Amino acid sequence: MKKNYFILIGLILGLFFFFSSCEKDEDIPKQDESILPASFMVDIPNAISQSQSTQKSATVDTLRGNQIYKHLTTFIHVGEGAAEVVEDIMTAIAVHKINKPMSFSYESNDDHRVKNLEVVANSSFDGSTWEFQLTITDADSEQNADGGKAIQIFWNRNPVEGIAILKPYNIDRENDGDAGDAIFRIDYSETGDRGYDAHMLVWIAGLPLDNALDNPYSMSTLKMFAGKKGDIIDVYGNSDHPNAIFFAGNTGFNWAFVASGKDTPDIGVAEVGLPPSNLDEPSRSVLLEYYSIKNVFTREIYDVWPYIDSTAVAAYLYNTDAPGYFDNYGFVSGGTSPGSEYDEIESRLPDMSPYNPKEISNLTIVFKD
Repeated sequence: MKKNYFILIGLILGLFFFFSSCEKDEDIPKQDESILPASFMVDIPNAISQSQSTQKSATVDTLRGNQIYKHLTTFIHVGEGAAEVVEDIMTAIAVHKINKPMSFSYESNDDHRVKNLEVVANSSFDGSTWEFQLTITDADSEQNADGGKAIQIFWNRNPVEGIAILKPYNIDRENDGDAGDAIFRIDYSETGDRGYDAHMLVWIAGLPLDNALDNPYSMSTLKMFAGKKGDIIDVYGNSDHPNAIFFAGNTGFNWAFVASGKDTPDIGVAEVGLPPSNLDEPSRSVLLEYYSIKNVFTREIYDVWPYIDSTAVAAYLYNTDAPGYFDNYGFVSGGTSPGSEYDEIESRLPDMSPYNPKEISNLTIVFKD
């Protein structure tokens, strides 16, 4: 999981250096207004979006229920990190006053390779027509199968809506050289068409996996929805972990989840299922009930140890009940609510469902040609 996380965080930290070397033609107007959106993501409460390093009790056996829930917040954190990358890109590009269709080339301060930037108006992509499209390519890679594409952003300004696609390898060949196939996409909207003030979809594919012996839970793909309504944020989706293994030797599982959180107080609640990566099934009852943490662990434990003492199993399965409750320090409990302040967000969970695991495991992301 660390490799997945640091690919995104490293990209965030390098963005301003990446764009600081942009040198535009002198005839480009230097106006104060930028045509780029000021925001392009939904902030997720820290309670359900934390890295493992920030959580309490992080040394507990990784197969226990509380650690399954804790892993979930890390996976959500990676998805949110991808969206942060996009928003930081918007900020970095806006410094250079991208105020109309234009094109120029520059040398990146990170990998010292020439990048080509182009902004065009009235572009069609994914069934919609967009006011603007921005494309950045790695100049020496434009003959490659991926066209050397590093960043592609499509957007409308009023209301703000858009799609951003990024390939770290073509953004920074030096620091993201081991992420050759990684690519992610953010769909963001303030149109209110899904009943939220703002929402985003995060897609990640092709993340490099850790060595299965060192970390069997590293992520390869993710698709996650996050919608904000007032101070409540709903999140649902799946992450795929091809090397994940529990008790019975079966490998390849999704973390399929629904969650809801509040900014104030910083709390969250989530249900998690562990369906097989190759399961072709969209039903909520199957993904979150039949494949609930407790049911999956129970079946696998008794498959391996059919005569094991049930009292020992019950003790081991402590905190595997749904839902899981979180505060700003991390996981609190499974199955038992810490208090009435969780009631409002817990009541939202039944209306959400994860995606079909097989579709997430086979997720692909493509740029516009």
